[in-house]
This record gives sequence, structure tokens and C-alpha cells, in this order.
Amino acid sequence: MTFVIRPYAPQDLPQLYYICLLTGDSGADARALYRDPDLLGHFYAAPYVRFEPDLALVLSDAQGVCGYVLGCRDSQRFADWMEGVWLPPLRRQYPLPSPDDTSRDAALIRLIHQWYLPSRWAQEYPAHLHIDLLPRAQGQGQGRRLMQTFLERLRQLGVPGVHLGVGQRNQRAIAFYQRMGFTLLEAHPWGFEYGMKLCPGSPAS
Repeated sequence: MTFVIRPYAPQDLPQLYYICLLTGDSGADARALYRDPDLLGHFYAAPYVRFEPDLALVLSDAQGVCGYVLGCRDSQRFADWMEGVWLPPLRRQYPLPSPDDTSRDAALIRLIHQWYLPSRWAQEYPAHLHIDLLPRAQGQGQGRRLMQTFLERLRQLGVPGVHLGVGQRNQRAIAFYQRMGFTLLEAHPWGFEYGMKLCPGSPAS
């Protein structure tokens, strides 16, 4: 099977929403967990391709898009844009749920209504990213190719560091980030934050 990494195009957006949902349960299929299938993509995929489309890369094969890496070079600027542009319409579209609503939808809607703040590691590692692959693209080195391409782009832009978050149940992703050379920055109740220093002009890991 032949895989191709290419820049994101606007017609890819529905597939990014789909991949975000199919990997939204700590790397597993989250379709059974959400009543609204777009919620995850509204928060974790679409804003990145709107804010910084030149950093969005997709992986495709004969069946179509099967993976992506999305991110931003400056997490503080991204947070300001989320608060000023992206989240206000979503807050109008999704009113706060009742306190007794314990569904996954309600939890994500509450997240949308929270003030969006960058990680405390954003000053030292200003970029951050999300990478997801469908099962048919996993275990074949495609995640490494995507990550290497993204990191090299950050280096070309002179970004000094990048961070990411991962849920503690997503052991496959944790192992992948460690193999890629990311360093554990902080443990949280929900998972872990990892970071990598980037030297502009150096080869990808």
C-alpha cells in the first residue's frame, strides 16, 4: 500500500472530523461515546486548519485521507485566536449543559465554555500538535514520517520547541512519542505532557 503525505486542502476537512472521532477515545473509536459526532473535531481538529493551515499535513492512500498532524507554532497566539474567533460561535451553538449531565458531549461542551489557556510549558515549547492515524495506516512507520515532516517544518520556521498532551490510557501513543524523542514534562490526572526542543536547521529525529 502506498501512502502519501501532502499539505491539507479544504476538501479534507470532513475526513479530519471523521479521523478525530475514530481516534477520539485514547486512540480508539469514539463514535459510540458522543451523540454529536462533530464535537471532537470542533475542538481538536478544525481550529488548527483554520488558524494555521500551512502547518496541517494529511496522510492519504488509495482509499483517501487516513491520518493527519495538525498544530500551531505559537500556542499563546493560538489561545488568543481561540478566545477571540473560534470559541464564541461554538459557545452560542452549544449552551452549557445542566450540572447533572455526565455525558461525554456535556464534558466537551463545558471545555468549549472554559477560558482557553495555553499549557504552562508553552513559553519554553511554544508549538503544540495533534497527530492521529486510522488503524489501516498504523504500525507501518507512517506516524513517524508525519511527525518528522511536521517537526522539520517547525525547525524551518525557527520554532525552539514543541509540546503535546496525551491521555494516560493511550499507551500506544505514549510509546510512540517516547520513541520519537519527546521528553516527559509533567504528569496530570488526565495524562501527560511531553516536549521536544528543536534546533533550527538540524535533521528530523
